[in-house]
Amino acid sequence: MEVRVKVKSNSTPSLRRLSYAMVALIMFSALLLAWTALQKQESTLAIRSVNQGTSMPDGFSIWHHLDANGIQFKSITPQNDVLLITFDSSVQSAAAKKVLDRSLPHGYIIAQQDEDNQASAWLTRLRDTSRLLG
Repeated sequence: MEVRVKVKSNSTPSLRRLSYAMVALIMFSALLLAWTALQKQESTLAIRSVNQGTSMPDGFSIWHHLDANGIQFKSITPQNDVLLITFDSSVQSAAAKKVLDRSLPHGYIIAQQDEDNQASAWLTRLRDTSRLLG
């Protein structure tokens, strides 16, 4: 008569727990990546003069126009012949563009420069061209 003794190996539950932990870590990383991708990205307005002899508007006058309309911004920075205004979102940037289009004299180009996200670029194009449709 032969007696067989079954010895349970503890390595199988350990490997199973390790694999569950790895799957959970991968899922958490994917969710974190998706969450950061969906967060609102910074947006920048660039103001430059059309004519080379025209000076760039000063930051204080820009600040005054934006503040008077309740538009918050992160920074106003002169760079070469361009004045860059940074906002927390493209919504704030679009509102500021409307205000500055009305308040600055002719002779300035105000361009919205969203981040290099393809989805944001397409949404900006659609938003800017939708007013031309009707």
